[in-house]
Amino acid sequence: KGPVWSWPSDGRVVSEFSEARGNNGIDIVGIKGSPVVAAAAGKIVYAGAGLRGYGLLLILKHDEHFLSAYAHNSLLVVNEGDLVRAKQLIAHMGSTGAEVDKLHFEIRLDGKPVDPSLYLPAR
Repeated sequence: KGPVWSWPSDGRVVSEFSEARGNNGIDIVGIKGSPVVAAAAGKIVYAGAGLRGYGLLLILKHDEHFLSAYAHNSLLVVNEGDLVRAKQLIAHMGSTGAEVDKLHFEIRLDGKPVDPSLYLPAR
């Protein structure tokens, strides 16, 4: 069944998931400093800037199957090992590793990127 998902940011989706184009998630444009919230409850399993092209990145583990990733943040407000609840503030939007202020958001099922629009509620 998996987690109950919510939108990680209020911004507008400017780039859709596309396996063909190598876009493993969606890009949500916004203003630097805009809140980024956990799309579902889970545990922070990665917080840092060690993955090239993702800038300041958070990875949340939701259960044995689902992870979500939040990239290009300007500031992280949680640490590795933290338990977070759905819609909790986890970061502030930025442009680290990107050309504009945006959130790059991915959902992974058993390690494989899946289209977040199939999981996120309509808005």
